[in-house]
Amino acid sequence: MALVYQPVMQLSGILVSLLGWVLSCLTTYLPQWKNLNLELNELEIWTMGLWQACVVQEEGGMQCKDFDSFLALPPELRISRILMFFSNGSGLLGLLLSGFGLDCLKIGERQQEQKKRLLLFGGMLFWISGITAIVPVSWVAHSTVQEFWDENIPDIVPRWDFGEALFVGWLAGFCLILGGSLLNCTICSTDVHPSSVHYAVAEQQDQCQCLETETRP
Repeated sequence: MALVYQPVMQLSGILVSLLGWVLSCLTTYLPQWKNLNLELNELEIWTMGLWQACVVQEEGGMQCKDFDSFLALPPELRISRILMFFSNGSGLLGLLLSGFGLDCLKIGERQQEQKKRLLLFGGMLFWISGITAIVPVSWVAHSTVQEFWDENIPDIVPRWDFGEALFVGWLAGFCLILGGSLLNCTICSTDVHPSSVHYAVAEQQDQCQCLETETRP
């Protein structure tokens, strides 16, 4: 039962991490990090992402404009770009490493220690990817809350609110951390893989046959 449970847990960790990585990439390019509703014109909704600002009109659809300069962005958006790129890269590397370390993969069946190391490194990369995805969205959310309740800004000035991309980013970070935890939990297991048992039995049978041939007159 435990021998069957371990590959299932590894596959679940990979799938959850893959979902988190896809959501993290989606968060990076979504323009809905911040939303702004204008009371004077309720038919328009302004949105701001890491790469562009958009206006959503009920009649004309969405129109977007890319930011002219990276240095002109607010600090939280500049750092968020870097962290999200790092999150996407480390998540992709974690998928590659942990994929080669799966027990269900026939490649390297005799090298169980190396496969465990690949799973360990992959799980750690998923943790790093999840943390670096949660940090920027949480930072942008914190700055949005501070600006929303800033008493120095007149009440007539519209305030930015949370965008949908922030919630997608939080979910991505949670999935990546959960997937890495599932992979690392399988490494802590002391179960013996069936392939290793098969090779051990085969080697023992070969030794017995050699002893029988040597003892024959």
